[in-house]
Amino acid sequence: MAKAVTIAREERGNKLTQFPARTKGFLGDVRNEMRKVTFPSRKEVQATTMVVIITVILFGIYFFLIDQVIGNGVNWVLHRMR
Repeated sequence: MAKAVTIAREERGNKLTQFPARTKGFLGDVRNEMRKVTFPSRKEVQATTMVVIITVILFGIYFFLIDQVIGNGVNWVLHRMR
């Protein structure tokens, strides 16, 4: 039991001493990955934004029409059941 506690303490100590090196390695990896990132041009952002806006409007109109049709159908059925 005492041996397990000693090993656990040593492992915890190793983790603490390795923390700065691991953090430095992690930040180095982040820096390397950020160098690989390419950002879209203003023209690309504007084009994709317009596609999203148009798509949202079309889906909104579609769902509004479907909601109206289903709502009128349900009202028609309920009024016929009286």
